[in-house]
This record gives sequence, structure tokens and C-alpha cells, in this order.
Amino acid sequence: MIDQASQLADHSQANPPRARLKPVRERRSTRERPRAAIPELTKPISAGDGRPADSMSLVAALLKGPQPVTWVFTGDSITHGALYTEGWRSFPEHFAERVRWELRRFQDVVINTGVFGESSAGLLASLESRVCRFRPEVAVVLIGMNDACRGPSGRADFRKNLFEVVGRIRESGAIPVLQTPNTVYEPHSSLVSDILAYVEIIREVADQSWSPLIDHWQHWQEAKPEPAQLISWLQDQSIHPNVYGHREMARLICLRMGIFDRSSLTCRLEVP
Repeated sequence: MIDQASQLADHSQANPPRARLKPVRERRSTRERPRAAIPELTKPISAGDGRPADSMSLVAALLKGPQPVTWVFTGDSITHGALYTEGWRSFPEHFAERVRWELRRFQDVVINTGVFGESSAGLLASLESRVCRFRPEVAVVLIGMNDACRGPSGRADFRKNLFEVVGRIRESGAIPVLQTPNTVYEPHSSLVSDILAYVEIIREVADQSWSPLIDHWQHWQEAKPEPAQLISWLQDQSIHPNVYGHREMARLICLRMGIFDRSSLTCRLEVP
């Protein structure tokens, strides 16, 4: 199914990042900086000639460089990978296999701090323990499915929380990589009926903060446009990816980060 990913007009490729190629390692609490200053952290990082740096290219450069990298994946149950994977690997685990084994980056560390049922407010409140304490070079964030349960009334808070999450991650010296969630089976997902609006907010925050974006929603829409097809990637026939859904999410991450290889065991795992 990954052939269709190459056809995506991926929103993030046109948007340079605001991350640092050599992340700052000063352990300074974000509490020392006024909350009003957080938006300043979403300004573009210069590539050295006055132009903004291309954020995803910075991530790709880390994967090609000699220095070990710490990766933190954080978010809700989709990242957590509990229960609905039924013992199979989640997408962060597939990423770890691709990077730490297949690419022989043995000194890299991949950490998963996703929490079942988490919202953007909960992630923001626990960002120090979930992300910053590990001092990662890259933090990959997937949040919004549970926020969507609040409907239109929760959109403004979600946008504000996500901007602050991005700012605080960048302040810690890491590159924030945002992800949209997978598509959902509408007949069984009435609680998140406003999810598309939240997906658009994630895209807007990525665009406005010059953060890399991995757009699973767009890819799933193109790969599985019919509801009957989509169910084959959802364990609960609602919102949670199954073994195949997680494999496809991992493939798109690898594709966007420049490490997809059709000959690798991870990238060629069966996906119907």
C-alpha cells in the first residue's frame, strides 16, 4: 500500500522546520520562561543564509549522521499501542526495529510515552516527564483523537495546547514532529465526529510553527477511501489501528524520514 504514499501532496515537505540541527542541551525548565514567550519559539530556525531550515531534512540528517539519537514518541492510545495491537508491534516499535536493527544505529534510543486516553491538555501538563526529561533530539507527537470528543467547543484549547507543546519541545532542544491521526470508521465513531476539524488544526500548527508533519489522515484517505476497506486496518472497527494499521503508519514515517526501503523486513511486512 505504500506506493500510494508517494503520491501524497505531503503538506509538510513545503514547510521548513524550526528545529536545531545541533539541539541545545541546557536543562532549563520551561517554567522559568513566561508562557507569553512560548510562541516566539515557533519562529523559523535559520539555515545559515537567512532562509528557514527544512525541518524534515534535519531529521533525515540525524539518521545519516554518526551521533546517537534519542527519539521520543508520545501521544494517546494510538501511540501507546496497548490492547488494540493484540500483542503485535505498534508503529514506534516498528520504527525502532528499522532504525536500531536494520540501519544498525545500535546507540540510538527509541522511547514510547504514549498514554491511553490522553488529551493535549494532559500531554502538555506532563511534558516534562513524558518528553523533556529524556533530552531527545526528536519528539514525535500524535494527539487529538480524544480532544475531538469535545467537538467544536474544544478546538481553540486544542490549538493553543498544541502550539505550546511544540514550543516547549523546541525549547528543550528537540525537533518536534507532528502527526495527524489515522482516519476513522464513521458509523462506529460518533464520539469523534469532529475529528476532521482537529486534523486541520494539526496541519495548521505544523505549517505555522514550521514543524515537520506526517499526515497519516491524508495517506489513509487515499489508500483506503471506502469504509469497507478501512475496517481491515482498524482493530475495533472504529478508531484504533490494528496490526496492519500500525505497519502502515510505520511505513509512512519511514518514507517521510527518508529511510523507507522496500527490501527491508520492516518495510515489506504484509499490509492488505
